[in-house]
Amino acid sequence: MTRTVYINGDYLPENEAKISIFDRGFLMADSVYEVSAVIDGKLADNAAHLRRLERSLHELAMPLPLPLAEIVAVQKRLIAANNLQEGTVYLHVTRGEADRDFLYDPNLRPNLVMFTQARAIINSPAAEKGLRVMTQADIRWARRDIKTTQLLAQSLAKMTAVAAGYDDTWMIDNAGNITEGSSNNAWIRSGQTLITRPPTHNILNGITRQAAIALLGAFGMTLEERPFSVEEAHHADEAFLSSAGAFILPVVEIDGHRIGDGKPGTFTRQLRERYIQFLRETAE
Repeated sequence: MTRTVYINGDYLPENEAKISIFDRGFLMADSVYEVSAVIDGKLADNAAHLRRLERSLHELAMPLPLPLAEIVAVQKRLIAANNLQEGTVYLHVTRGEADRDFLYDPNLRPNLVMFTQARAIINSPAAEKGLRVMTQADIRWARRDIKTTQLLAQSLAKMTAVAAGYDDTWMIDNAGNITEGSSNNAWIRSGQTLITRPPTHNILNGITRQAAIALLGAFGMTLEERPFSVEEAHHADEAFLSSAGAFILPVVEIDGHRIGDGKPGTFTRQLRERYIQFLRETAE
């Protein structure tokens, strides 16, 4: 079935969708994006994604292409048009079209593109068996808190990890501390303490990360937002990652070092279940 996609007010079959070769998102990755999960045909925690979209646009002095309420209406229309029950809605805002130049007219009209992707998120095989991750140097730009489409470094890192027999990568800074994954935030549990990087310019402040933190009170866990080393991760009781497209997934091995007993941890499983419950209760 051909998907219906959205470009600047038009709903089109995906094979008819076109955008200018002079679009700055294409030429310079001068664009931002968001990915919202869809469960049971409804948007999950979408308002938080749109708040972050506004922040990313503000940081790049890029205007919002539509009022948020209209963006939500487009998302819902695409979900219905594509009969999407589970998966994601991708939203992409570029600065607009202009002849190639580092300088740009601040009054360019932004382009807005949206499409859906069907995927199994809730009954993910990775939730049952866990993931094996490989650490690599973090070579991305310094403003990782802005969700831009500058994703080449992450893509190459994940390709390298998969070629080496791993499922994903966790990137490390010059001090030897883990920053985040290719498209996810990194966590470890040591005893009753959960550890994850603080939301500085070094990482993207994940929407799933924020929701997970809000849910921790029910588990009696202490949260430490601080850098943690690869060695500390190797000796953790549990490790996991969080993202809108995967929710919460256990990490059972890092660089060949087994985490805990090498199986998905009890706390990770419980947090994932509680998070899915939260999404189902609040999806709209």
